[in-house]
Amino acid sequence: MMSRPKIALFVSAFLLVPVWSAAMSAPANATVAPAPSGRAIMDKVAETRKLAGSEAVVTMTIINAKGAQQVRKLAMATKLYDGGKTEKRIYSFLEPADVKGTGVLTFDYADKDDDIWVYLPALRKTRRIVSSKKSKSFMGSEFSYADLNIPKLAEFRYQVLREEKLGGVDCWVVETTPTSEKIAESEGYSKKTYWVAKADYTIRKGLYYDLDGALLKELTSKDIKCLDPANQRFRSMHMEMVNKQNGRRSVFVSDKVVLSPNVKDELFTTRYLERV
Repeated sequence: MMSRPKIALFVSAFLLVPVWSAAMSAPANATVAPAPSGRAIMDKVAETRKLAGSEAVVTMTIINAKGAQQVRKLAMATKLYDGGKTEKRIYSFLEPADVKGTGVLTFDYADKDDDIWVYLPALRKTRRIVSSKKSKSFMGSEFSYADLNIPKLAEFRYQVLREEKLGGVDCWVVETTPTSEKIAESEGYSKKTYWVAKADYTIRKGLYYDLDGALLKELTSKDIKCLDPANQRFRSMHMEMVNKQNGRRSVFVSDKVVLSPNVKDELFTTRYLERV
């Protein structure tokens, strides 16, 4: 029988074998890439959702707490300007009759307050939504104007909470908090938590907390498609926002989306907004 010192030496050597073998098989200059920071992840999220230009037909379904539905069809176009620092978007409602002709024009800036205009055909008037009202509902849905725009990244702090799978997809879980009370009040949230897919930097889930810190809304994104393979640009074809406090939910389904870099500039004007 082996003595206790020999047994201890044998066990120690056995435990070291996997480590020693891995070290011998790895290149001498191999380094482990550090995990990206929360800000770096969200920078990439903003980048991968920007298309040079696009045209889409979207079905928006609003469902109240009792299950009653309102279905609205709209056309949407987007285009990048200023080297990608500005994304202009126009939403034109097609049906039903009570919203037909309503339009929303957004200039989503990377480094200053966004410009948003809404045209209401019944009033024959275009009104501008001030930046402090980004928390307002988008056309009666559970999505706000802030939810649909790309946030000003410098206005938030970021923390990677953990890494985990969501629906079989490897994700980083990133928490974002506004840098000031003014920004929080403008957006309507004290913090947001995102599940970001590692493979394509798309948001698969989001939790939104009200100004008192209580869970307000939950976002689920599905049917992710690569619409611009050359530049690795992705869009979710199915987004659902559930209001955890009032039981309402809204679903945006992109029935058709095409990459359209040459979409006409005239679409992104208040003059055109009033024609649709």
